[in-house]
Amino acid sequence: MRCRALPRGLTGAAIALLLTYPSAAWSEDVVAATQATAPAIDGADTAFVMISAALVMLMTPGLGLFYGGMVRRKNVLATFQQSFIMLGVMTLQWILYGYSLAFSPDAFGGLVGGLSWVGLSGVGLAPSSVADYGPTIPHQLHMVFQGMFAVITPALMSGAFAERMKFSAYLTFSLLWATFVYDPVAHWVWNPDGWIFKLGALDFAGGLVVHVISGIAALCCVLVMGRRKGLGEEEMHPHNLTMTALGTALLWFGWFGFNAGSALAANSRAVAAFVNTNAAAAAGTACWAAIEWVHKGKATVLGACTGAVAGLVVITPAAAFVTPFSAILMGLAVCFLCYGAIMLKSKLDYDDSLDVFGVHGVGGAFGAVAVGIFAVKNIVPGVSSPGGLLDGHANQLGIQALSLGAAAAYSFGVTFILLKFVDLVIGLRVDADDEEAGLDLSQHGERGYIMGVGEFLGGGHPLEREIVEGVHSREVEALASASK
Repeated sequence: MRCRALPRGLTGAAIALLLTYPSAAWSEDVVAATQATAPAIDGADTAFVMISAALVMLMTPGLGLFYGGMVRRKNVLATFQQSFIMLGVMTLQWILYGYSLAFSPDAFGGLVGGLSWVGLSGVGLAPSSVADYGPTIPHQLHMVFQGMFAVITPALMSGAFAERMKFSAYLTFSLLWATFVYDPVAHWVWNPDGWIFKLGALDFAGGLVVHVISGIAALCCVLVMGRRKGLGEEEMHPHNLTMTALGTALLWFGWFGFNAGSALAANSRAVAAFVNTNAAAAAGTACWAAIEWVHKGKATVLGACTGAVAGLVVITPAAAFVTPFSAILMGLAVCFLCYGAIMLKSKLDYDDSLDVFGVHGVGGAFGAVAVGIFAVKNIVPGVSSPGGLLDGHANQLGIQALSLGAAAAYSFGVTFILLKFVDLVIGLRVDADDEEAGLDLSQHGERGYIMGVGEFLGGGHPLEREIVEGVHSREVEALASASK
C-alpha cells in the first residue's frame, strides 16, 4: 500500500521530530534509570565530612605543639617534627597501600584486607559499594578522612619516647608499625569483614584503633628504649606551657571532626557525637584541675590540658552510643584512672616522657570498656545500635573486654618485634652526646630558639655553640654588607 505524500515542509518537520523526540525521550529514560540505580552523593554530607577531615588534619600539628611545649627547649623542633612529618609520610603510605590493607575486601580470615585497592585502584569519586564507608559521600572522601586517623596515630606514640629516638629510626619504625599494627587493627574493627566488627564491638571513632594500640605501643617503646639520660638528676620540666595550651585547644577543636565526622554524614549521630565529645572534655578539664587542687594545692594549666585530652580520649569509642550525662561520668572517672597511672609511673620505674600510656593507653582502654557499660540501645532514632550493661545487655561488656585484650596484646607483641628489628638495623637511640646536645641540633641542625651567642659564653654543648655562633656571624656579615 502506498502512503500519501506529505507536503515538503511538513515532511522535513516530521523527519526532524522522528530524529529528535525518540532520542530525547530515550536519553531521559536512561538518565532516570541511572539516577535510580546509582548511589546518590549528598552535598551536605560531603561538605561535612570534608570539613571533618580538615579538622582531624589540624590535630596532628596541634599534637606537635602539645608535645613540643612539654619537652626541654633543645628538643622542641624535633618533637614537633615527629608529629608534622607524619602528614607527609603516612599520607603517602595510606594512598599507596595502607587504605587497601585496612578497608579493602578481606584477604585472610578477618585479619587484614587485600591489595585490590593499592594506589587507590577502584577507589573513585562515586560512593563506595560498602555502606559502612558512607553511602552518600565519594569513596575517596572516606579514604582521606580515615587517612587523617592513620596520620595521627603513630604521632601519638612519639610523646612516650620524646628526646631520645633517632629520626631515621622513628620514620622506619612508624612506617612498619602502621603497616603491621594500625592497618590490620583498623581492618578488624572498622571493616565489615573484620573479625572484631563481626563480633559486634563498639568503637565509634577509634578507642581501640587509635588510642589503645598507640598507648600500648608507647609503653612497649619506653620499656625497650629505657630512660632519658639524666632523668631524676637534671631539670626536665616543660619549657613552654603556653605552646602546650595552644596545642590542647587545637586538639579539642579538631576532635569534633574526629568524633562527629565518624558518622560520615551530617545527621543525628554526628550531633550526638559532637555533644558528647564536648561534654566529656569539659568534665575532664574540670575534674583534673580539682584533683590537682586537692592533691597538690594548685590547679595547673598542664593538668587542665591533660584532663581535657583524657576526656576526649575516653569518649572517642562511645561518642554516638551514650547520653551526654554518661559522657560526663566517663570524663570524670577517666581522670582518676589516668591521674593514678601517671602517679604510679615513677614507682614502676619507666620513662613515659609525656604520659602517652597514662592518658591514651589507660584512657582508651577505659573508654573501650565503658561503652559496654553506658551504651543505650538504638539511642539515635532510625539507627540500630546495641545497648550496654546498664541498658540490660551485659554481653556487650564481654565483647568490649575481649576486643580490648586482643588489640592490646597484638599491638604490644608486634611493636616489640618491630623495635628489635629497627634497633638491629638502624639503632633506636641517639648517642649520649647527641642526646645531651638535644635532638633539634643533632637530628635536624636547627634550634627552636636563637637567644644570642652571649647565652653560651659560660658553657653549653659544643654543637650548640657552633650553630649559634654560625648564625651570629652570618647576621654580622649581613649587617656589614648592608651598610656599605
